[in-house]
Amino acid sequence: MSRARLAAAFGLAALAAGCANQASSGIAPEAPGFLFGLWHGFIFPVAWLLSLFMDEVAIYAVPNNGGWYDFGYFLGIVVFGVGARKSHIVYRDRVVRVRES
Repeated sequence: MSRARLAAAFGLAALAAGCANQASSGIAPEAPGFLFGLWHGFIFPVAWLLSLFMDEVAIYAVPNNGGWYDFGYFLGIVVFGVGARKSHIVYRDRVVRVRES
């Protein structure tokens, strides 16, 4: 696929995504908000594992209060949860010195 076609496809997808909105029935003012989203994002790995075996466990609260819940959920996963783990550690065990000639 050429770069121009790829850019056009991406632009079309971005334009279509801009039209998306959340159904008003999925937003409830008294429903879980930012702090619950943060907590649910943090416990995501455990909740996901339990949700495979238990029907009453879910990884995402519906209905919720919308964008603030989503933002907390994102922060919970990326900053405080699974995404915060270091995946690669580099140890320096020797130093090579190069003499200039």
